[in-house]
Amino acid sequence: MDIISQLQELVNTIAALAFNTFGTLQRDAPPVRLSPNYPEPPVANPSEDAANVAEQPKLMSAALVKAAKQFDALVAALPSSEGGEEAQLKRIAELQAENDAVGQELQRQLEAADEELKQVQELFSQAADNCLNLKKPE
Repeated sequence: MDIISQLQELVNTIAALAFNTFGTLQRDAPPVRLSPNYPEPPVANPSEDAANVAEQPKLMSAALVKAAKQFDALVAALPSSEGGEEAQLKRIAELQAENDAVGQELQRQLEAADEELKQVQELFSQAADNCLNLKKPE
């Protein structure tokens, strides 16, 4: 897999991790009193999941940091753009000229192949006519 595909994959992973982390934090957040006019929120019963709830944000943030570091490492592995914008524009022009030349050659080959196909079809038609003319009527 090339670096760009790996970067895209990692961006998707980071987005999924962030989405899950925010959702978990919202889900597990303790209730708070919004204003003095509202009654105290109900107190949740401490359960065996309390330790897990406290540990989950740490694990999820560690996974996010790990994915971000992997992303940074992949970005650092990208080839540098040497020569600046002028060199890149010159290279693009060269590649475009090469692409045009190859396109013209392919077009010539396509036309030659079409001409050859027409000849083969004509010969096949003549051969089929000759075969039909050789059959004896019953």
